[in-house]
Amino acid sequence: MDNGTTYAQPWHNWTMPRFLTLADVAEQLQINAPAAYALVRSGELKAIQVGGRGQWRVEEKMLEQYIEERYAEASRMIQEAKSKSV
Repeated sequence: MDNGTTYAQPWHNWTMPRFLTLADVAEQLQINAPAAYALVRSGELKAIQVGGRGQWRVEEKMLEQYIEERYAEASRMIQEAKSKSV
């Protein structure tokens, strides 16, 4: 039933929902679901468990923070490599 409501999905150019499933995270990062789960279990990506089954959810801003941290780490690695080659 289409009542004119637009549902935000992270793979569209719309606003992402506040909380993402691990499947959504995997799709955004273009990795598989077990890899997304491993990021959460290791603590690299902050997430919460909700509901009776303890489903993992990642807040959109935590995913963005994780991505920014990966960019910063990549920049550090590049700078270190450049300084070693000089």
